[in-house]
Amino acid sequence: MKLVHLAEAFDVEGVLKELGALTPDERAAQTEALEARRATLRADWYHRPDEEKAAQLAAELGCRTDPVAAADWIQEWEPRAWWVHLPLAGAWVLDVLNLHPMAWRAELAARLAERLTPGCSARADLVEHLVHDTGCPVPRSDGFIDGWLSSRDARWEHPPCLRGGARPGTTLLERLRTDDLSPKLLPLVVERPEIHLGVDGFQYRMTRHGMAYVREDTRLGAFMRLGAEGLVDRTALIRRVFADLDATTTWGLDAALALTELALTPAELASVAGERTALAEPLRARLLQDGTRAETAPPLAFLRALVLTPAENAPAVRDHVALLDLSLPVAAYAQEVLIGLDEAGLLEPDVFTEVCERVLFRPEKKLVRAQLTRLDRAARRDPARAARTVLDTATAFDHRDVDIQERALDVVARHLGAAGDSVLPDLRTAAARISPGLAQRAAELLGSAPDQFSEPYTDMLPPVPEPRPVPDPIETVFEVAEELAAVVANDQDVVTFERVLDGLVRHAHLDRVALARALEPVMRRQPRSDMDCTQSDVYDVAAALRGDEPRELHFTVRLKYRSVSPAGELLRARLAEAIDIIEADAQPFLLAVPTDSTGALDAAVLVRRISVLDGHGITPAPVDLAQALLRVSPTADEKVLGAAGRLGSDAGQRLARWLREGGLPHWDCGPPDWPDAHSHRRPTEWLSHVRPEPAPGPPLLPVAATLIGPRQDHGLSDPMVPFWLAQLPHHRDVVLARDYFRYRVFMRGRWAHALPFAAESGGPAGFALHLALAYTLTYDRPRERDAAVDALLVLAARGQLNARLLGRQLAELLRGGEIEANRVTASLRTAAETGAYATVWSVLEAALPQLLCDPVVRGTGALLALGVDCASRCAAKGGIAEVATAAARSGSSQVVKNARLLRDVLG
Repeated sequence: MKLVHLAEAFDVEGVLKELGALTPDERAAQTEALEARRATLRADWYHRPDEEKAAQLAAELGCRTDPVAAADWIQEWEPRAWWVHLPLAGAWVLDVLNLHPMAWRAELAARLAERLTPGCSARADLVEHLVHDTGCPVPRSDGFIDGWLSSRDARWEHPPCLRGGARPGTTLLERLRTDDLSPKLLPLVVERPEIHLGVDGFQYRMTRHGMAYVREDTRLGAFMRLGAEGLVDRTALIRRVFADLDATTTWGLDAALALTELALTPAELASVAGERTALAEPLRARLLQDGTRAETAPPLAFLRALVLTPAENAPAVRDHVALLDLSLPVAAYAQEVLIGLDEAGLLEPDVFTEVCERVLFRPEKKLVRAQLTRLDRAARRDPARAARTVLDTATAFDHRDVDIQERALDVVARHLGAAGDSVLPDLRTAAARISPGLAQRAAELLGSAPDQFSEPYTDMLPPVPEPRPVPDPIETVFEVAEELAAVVANDQDVVTFERVLDGLVRHAHLDRVALARALEPVMRRQPRSDMDCTQSDVYDVAAALRGDEPRELHFTVRLKYRSVSPAGELLRARLAEAIDIIEADAQPFLLAVPTDSTGALDAAVLVRRISVLDGHGITPAPVDLAQALLRVSPTADEKVLGAAGRLGSDAGQRLARWLREGGLPHWDCGPPDWPDAHSHRRPTEWLSHVRPEPAPGPPLLPVAATLIGPRQDHGLSDPMVPFWLAQLPHHRDVVLARDYFRYRVFMRGRWAHALPFAAESGGPAGFALHLALAYTLTYDRPRERDAAVDALLVLAARGQLNARLLGRQLAELLRGGEIEANRVTASLRTAAETGAYATVWSVLEAALPQLLCDPVVRGTGALLALGVDCASRCAAKGGIAEVATAAARSGSSQVVKNARLLRDVLG
């Protein structure tokens, strides 16, 4: 029977039997028919029964009577898999091959080995079987060696029908140690760059599986151990590793881990000096671009692992000096290298002075301390350097941290005798800039009198913000359109929004058709969607005026399914009412347009506006009137009060009563017994915006009552925006206490934009405002902390900063671990350096006693140092018991040293 018929019958045994009975020429003659049949099977080959596929393939292979043809067929079939995907486990392959003589099979092994390539070496296990079966020479091709290594991996499943395979062992290292082919093939691996050893992925495998896995179950890790045991030439392995490393493509953390594990001796490092310096050059170039910590960590780790000597680093000294101005990790590496160069005598004195100037001005105390230590050691080892050392050290007298200044003064004191009198003039000049808390000691050391303050100290606070009047109503429809586009693009400006909303009502009353035409061009750009109601939703008022189809995200539809802030509810009511006013032509203008940028409304102006409406017999819209009453400024002007009392309408009489009774009364949003009875509570539980019962003052219209009434907190975490404060311009503390305080604490950065606006707004600066300020001073983004500093300075300039309250709040938050001391220090220092030393000292004076109680809060040492600087500059006096107690302790910690300095300053 012909082979094709046996294949059609799924008869594998029959195919093998028939192949054994045929001559080579008879087999070859049936090749064409078998190939034609497989062409018809190709479309659904993978759905055919295994018996059919095995019979077909066995027949095809058997018809390849030449070793070259057989090798081609084996290599071409299923190129990405072999035994794994062979039908019936592939045992029939050996039955077919065993029909040929041993010499034929040995030739097949050689031909297959030639065709294997690294990464595509799935047939290597068959070649290894043929080597063991025929005793032919072990192939030395890259592909076979790569496949042999792959088959020793723990994940490799060696087909049971094949001879050879890995010896027993739990790791790659153990299996290679005992493998029969290792003596012949291991030396070839390190000589063949095409055979992958695997530096890449080292860090990932170490993180996921541990160091033991990297050392014993990765190729490179196992070869390092074999090199140490003498089974691989270590010198050749080192050359191979450095040939594989590429500073532009190899991930730095992989390279660093590999080189650390390789653990080169000094002699081995010298043998690859050229390779190491060549790798370092592009790595330094990458560092000069700087970046985030995550971006610079890989090249830094790679560079450190290269273990460059001072002599090897010397040609790149200018690059390392430039690196000193970059991010902390990069600067720290450059400093290490440059100190090494100096210790080796390879750094010019002028260059070392430049290094000191760049490092000693940096804010990172770790870098500065390391540089001062180097200066101290250099002068100790070589007294001839003392003069230059003390002058370089004096650069640190300009550092902002008093602890650094004190360290620098210590170094100068140790080496001043060896330096001689010639350095004294320059040192005295530098000491003129030292903190006043150290001025007396510096004067005694350098033989000069400390500077005395000739005039009483006064803070240099920013000017008190002047009132910013709101411009007159918009005069033309084209200006309304232009301002509307501005609000849609930026919904943060209160004044522009109020003028646009009034402009839509005012000009719709005058000429609605003309206004609708003027608005057409700006209606093409819709505002962004927001969870809350925002000022940009005034777009929907303009659309309703024009008769446009409401947009999909119209504020009345959008807010049915989303959380809305109290401010958003009032704004939504105002916008909806504005649409009704326009449709009914019920009112020629709005009452609630403020006269000041804070949202405040002058009482005389509101009296005049209601008088105009009374003259036309118009009853003001209720939401508009409610917002106007919340905004109107209290007044004692009898003329204004009299004019309000003469108004005959209900709205006029409501305004008159509102003004006579002082409007919405103020109340404290903080707990009366804080902090003693609240130390166990979360800071966000300290606040309550709800006014006490029975509610004092005149009754509120319902929509206004929602601003200050009890409310379910649904977790709206949108950033606070200025219009929230402009709705209650005389009650900023209530706004801050009301609007999801705990979510703003959690989300961070949610007050920053509005806090300076709150500082300029009206009403008492109470507990909530100061607590928001305390939190914002510690946000992670400098821009947000700067906003808090601006607000602090504005409050201080207006005489509204309660420094004692802010200091106690900061102390409570620090002790409770709610905020970070280093950010508090940075923000307060920024405020002090604007010239507000007395203001900052008053905050610290209130905070330090609580911070110094046992256990001392972490980071208090830096705050004490800032206190020394501030108290010295503003000539503060009066001891603090907790500071004196800390100063009396033994030891030389930062807390104790700075407490002693502060104690001495305060007298």
